[in-house]
Amino acid sequence: MMDIRFLESFVTVADCGSIAEAARRLNLTSAALSQRLRTLERDLGHSLVMRVGRRVRPTASGLAVLDHARALIDGARDLRAVAAQDEPAGQLRLGAIATSLTGLLPAIIARLRARHPRIEYYIRPDSSVNLYHGVIRGELDAAVIVRPQFPMPKSTGWLTLREEPLVLLAPEDAVGEDPVAMIESHPFIRYDRNQWGGQIVDRYLRRNALTVQEWLELDALDAIAGLVSRGLGVAIVPDWAPPWPEGLRLRKIQLPDAGGRQTGVLWNLSGARISAMQAFVTTCRASTGREEGPVVL
Repeated sequence: MMDIRFLESFVTVADCGSIAEAARRLNLTSAALSQRLRTLERDLGHSLVMRVGRRVRPTASGLAVLDHARALIDGARDLRAVAAQDEPAGQLRLGAIATSLTGLLPAIIARLRARHPRIEYYIRPDSSVNLYHGVIRGELDAAVIVRPQFPMPKSTGWLTLREEPLVLLAPEDAVGEDPVAMIESHPFIRYDRNQWGGQIVDRYLRRNALTVQEWLELDALDAIAGLVSRGLGVAIVPDWAPPWPEGLRLRKIQLPDAGGRQTGVLWNLSGARISAMQAFVTTCRASTGREEGPVVL
């Protein structure tokens, strides 16, 4: 009998275009994932993927079965939820940005698991942009992301979990108290403008006509903090939920009227796993200190 997990492996490879990336998302080794693909190909009697340069893409046979594979996977995930009727059960497919994966989601899932042990979890780490589209396309049930700066579809719900004001990170021994002077006089480590949080930082700099000595741009906030701690520059970042990297030697300076980002949960309002989704959103809301009864989806 064909294993649904092997179909899921094939679909993930087709979506990622990379064995290594697909293995990371599925928490497998590349060798184990390749073995799953070979087994599935033997079962079906056709090759499903091929290498094109450094990428992997479906063959003609792979493309022919891809949509059917997605439908089978979705149906299998929904079976437990349907059988449970109103009891939260089945697999929740969640996404999370890096800072929420360590700072927000563990406590939420621990609390939810204690109340509803029949819920299972798949968690995909990625950027807010990619996770947003994953929810919109129905690949994910929900995601903890930075709130987009545009209206969200009426088919989705949103709950803010944390307000994260922009702060200036400076080396511990940096001289001066004026944040504007520090921003303009030190090498500047920029939060990636391809990220929604980085775009908020960029708007703050442009709104205040600040000139920076930019020398590096990256999307990993903990890495940015580590570079500042080493005395390599200053940075403006959202004050994300702890934990922060240990052993940092830096100053965190509040920026007046700088605004910030909202981190929250975006979810689909319909689907077979609606009871599990309702339990998840209710638990997310409880994590903010608001427990006024169940969420109506």
